[in-house]
Amino acid sequence: MRRSFYRPAFAAAAMILISCVAGRASGEEARLLRYPHIMGDKAVFVYAGDIWAVNTAGGQARRVTSFPEGLEIFPRISPDGGRIAFSGEYSGSRQVYVVPWEGGVPKQLTFYPDVGVMPPRGGYDYMILDWTPDGKNILVRANRTPFGEREGKYFLIDPEKPGVEEELQIPEGGPASLSPDGGRLAYNIKSREFRNWKRYTAGRAQDVFIYDLKKNEIERIAPYEGTDNFPMWVGGGIYFTSDRDELRKLNIYRYDLA
Repeated sequence: MRRSFYRPAFAAAAMILISCVAGRASGEEARLLRYPHIMGDKAVFVYAGDIWAVNTAGGQARRVTSFPEGLEIFPRISPDGGRIAFSGEYSGSRQVYVVPWEGGVPKQLTFYPDVGVMPPRGGYDYMILDWTPDGKNILVRANRTPFGEREGKYFLIDPEKPGVEEELQIPEGGPASLSPDGGRLAYNIKSREFRNWKRYTAGRAQDVFIYDLKKNEIERIAPYEGTDNFPMWVGGGIYFTSDRDELRKLNIYRYDLA
């Protein structure tokens, strides 16, 4: 008799608890929205391992990818707003994909094996960085160097030519962004952005450089002993994060090319 009483009572209590938790969760806004990118009136971001799209004016976000396993990250919208390039794990290996803005079946663009699972501080292989201004190629950082599996270099990928990557002449690099004319690259030579080191000034400190792809010339901008990373070229300026203020916390800075 005692067993028959406690089982229904426990079941009822469990249902009430589940209902309360579900109700509370549905009333909270989403957390951990990562890797945002904006192009015109369109924006994309990553939430819970999937890519979501939304209009910059606000409104309901739309889920673009929904694969139950693996991560889809680093989304980048093409200049015309018609496609989204991203890095995904659909076949047990991280590769580069592109999908229409409206959604659909992702198209695989790379087939070279990735380096496999790395510790969190090691970052990710096949990091989508940018589109060329004409929208014909995707700038990707892939870990294909003789220096180690955590080091990467740059490749241009044409969505119309899957499996064919154009290797850039830069031996090694991290986060990067193309100039408005596509002729130069703002980039970090060293890749350390996934390590949680604070106020770091030793040998892995990151600096922002400009590489002229036609002249094969390199220039270091805004010299500083600490961390300068994630450069983004916008018009006549390069935005980047730096801990060069007196509190040594990362904030956004702008370098005026003029």
